[in-house]
Amino acid sequence: MRVLLAYSGGLDTSYLVAWLTRVEKAQVTTLAVDCGGWSAAERRDIASRAVALGAVEHRFVDARAELFSRVVRWLIAGNVRRGAAYPLSVGAERGLQAEILARMSTEGGFDACAHGCTAAGNDQVRFEAALATIAPSLKALAPVRDLAPSREEQRKWLAEQGLPVPAAGGKYSVNQGLWGVTIGGGELHTSDQALPEEAWYWTKNGHGRATLQIGFESGIPVSLGGMPMDPVTLVERLNQEAGAFGVGRGYHLGDTVLGIKGRIAFEAPAAEVLIEAHRELEKLVLIEDQRFWKDHLGDIYGRRLHQGLFHDPFQRDLEAFFASTQQRVTGMVKVRVQPGSALVEGVSSPYSMLAASDAKYGERAGSNSTPQGALGLARALAEPARLFRRAGEKATAESAK
Repeated sequence: MRVLLAYSGGLDTSYLVAWLTRVEKAQVTTLAVDCGGWSAAERRDIASRAVALGAVEHRFVDARAELFSRVVRWLIAGNVRRGAAYPLSVGAERGLQAEILARMSTEGGFDACAHGCTAAGNDQVRFEAALATIAPSLKALAPVRDLAPSREEQRKWLAEQGLPVPAAGGKYSVNQGLWGVTIGGGELHTSDQALPEEAWYWTKNGHGRATLQIGFESGIPVSLGGMPMDPVTLVERLNQEAGAFGVGRGYHLGDTVLGIKGRIAFEAPAAEVLIEAHRELEKLVLIEDQRFWKDHLGDIYGRRLHQGLFHDPFQRDLEAFFASTQQRVTGMVKVRVQPGSALVEGVSSPYSMLAASDAKYGERAGSNSTPQGALGLARALAEPARLFRRAGEKATAESAK
């Protein structure tokens, strides 16, 4: 049996390479879909370890640009934060990774594909939903989910076989990607304990402060510090630069797709800076109802992406709405970064609605307005409450007779 395995180089997928080849006698080809977070050295290490574990071949796909254009740009447009905190760092990737796995499995004539998702997480739903949509006839294997070996059992079995155990294959489950790092396990199995400083990655020992200048065109980040930059490079640069200042660290305790509660730590420096900058720029160039409905639909978009509905057609409808709202989201944003915060200090845009008016908030009304107009508006807005109060007074008076 020829199997194409979605391979990250972590403990679960490393265990699967060895288990499928030695126990199931499968011919395993590993596929690393790079959605960010890996250095060149890490890519080489992942490939060599896959072969050492028993893979007959290792394949690599750079999906960072596709991830940004098909997912991340809409998370920015919708200012998406699950639970008002987590920018869907991992959820952003899984649907696309599963799609690429399914496509390459089919094109390569493999008998089955496999993934290392567990039985207690969201990723199994995301992978299975995508595979069922893209390649419903493709056989999908998930031994870690179905057999449920513990992380300690996996490490022990690999050691007994004399095989390499991933360096991070211990206390924590770590996922690094373009849109952030997530850390699970250890203290995060509780609701009240914090990670030790050494367990963090991009924000470890973050200190200092700086002001960053970010340029947007139609809602897409296109420059950093005045230098034009493609979005992937810009995001990766921000993860390193803002992360060094301790920006983007957080915890998320939320509802999994399975209905149970789950808790992770995350580091998303670029997401923190870009979402804050983008939100403030929108306030300058959009009308209130555009922002209100876009943010409301952004929450729906993020919830559905979290649930594994990346390929659902309603997501495309929401993206079309987002694209319409982003036509004027162009300008420059200054962001002060320091440990624990990203503060927007100023925004400018050729489409500034503030600059388009000669009114001065708190000082002078616009030249095309009149005091009588404001008075009429105030009375119209107050009319429902006035009638509500009057109806209550009449009812009270009638009952007193």
